[in-house]
Amino acid sequence: MSTVHIRVPATSANLGPGFDSLGLALSLYDDVTAALTGDRAEVTVEGEGAGEVDLGEGHLVIVAMRKAFDRMGMAQPRGIRLHCVNRIPHTRGLGSSSAAVCAGILAARALASLGSERTLSDDEVLALATEMEGHPDNVAPCLAGGLTVAWTDHSGVPHRVRLVPDATVRPVALVPTTRLSTETARGLLPKDVPHKDASFNAGRAALLIAALTQRPERSLLLAATEDRLHQNYRAPAMPLTADLIERLRAVGVPAVVSGAGPTILAFSTPDSQDLIAPEVGNDWHIQLMDVDPVGASVQFPETR
Repeated sequence: MSTVHIRVPATSANLGPGFDSLGLALSLYDDVTAALTGDRAEVTVEGEGAGEVDLGEGHLVIVAMRKAFDRMGMAQPRGIRLHCVNRIPHTRGLGSSSAAVCAGILAARALASLGSERTLSDDEVLALATEMEGHPDNVAPCLAGGLTVAWTDHSGVPHRVRLVPDATVRPVALVPTTRLSTETARGLLPKDVPHKDASFNAGRAALLIAALTQRPERSLLLAATEDRLHQNYRAPAMPLTADLIERLRAVGVPAVVSGAGPTILAFSTPDSQDLIAPEVGNDWHIQLMDVDPVGASVQFPETR
């Protein structure tokens, strides 16, 4: 029985102005152990999602594995056994579904490599993950680590560029107990936005890349994390998130909605790290993290 272990990081997408483009890999991980054995799909889950997620063919990691086997032109294995240790909160805006999709595709690729000449390139992994998620802003940093800029070309093929943010900027996730689905959050967005708002965000997104990688000054980060494309439209679905972001920014903390929310991502700098906790109440979990530098990892456990 061949077994593979996949570790996938949480991610934060958008980062304020970089809607559906910018993403950051975080030092919070789900671990998935997969094996081809038995005659059906069997899933066990520890941590986030235990008692809630499907434990058979409907589990997202299983779905992703089977799509990857199909993409490689392989016969579907009858049985797949998964053990998931989940630490990424579900439906909070920290990329839990992207982590599951990436874990499944990478597990299938790794297991297929043991007995088949057909595999998936890294670009094909990104393409399939984007196809399943609908956009590349979370799957790109999940796969590559670091700070990523992701886009699709005129043919709909996704691409990514990986950057290294300055180490003096540390991401802080403020995670509420409430949840919000990506579908609900996206449903609040208008079909069209004013040209001046699109222009505003283009400038801020470019500035954010410079601020995170070259000049991590709090004043620049505050300006660079301004947004007019999505956060205000989504605010009615997460009023506590909108209120806390406003208060944090008022005291000088660069704070944005993480992905579709309701988690908040704050950029902590040496001169702002003590400003966050006083504004956060008991309904939020404060998690200081690092930027994950490498993205998803694959290991084959040693057999004894």
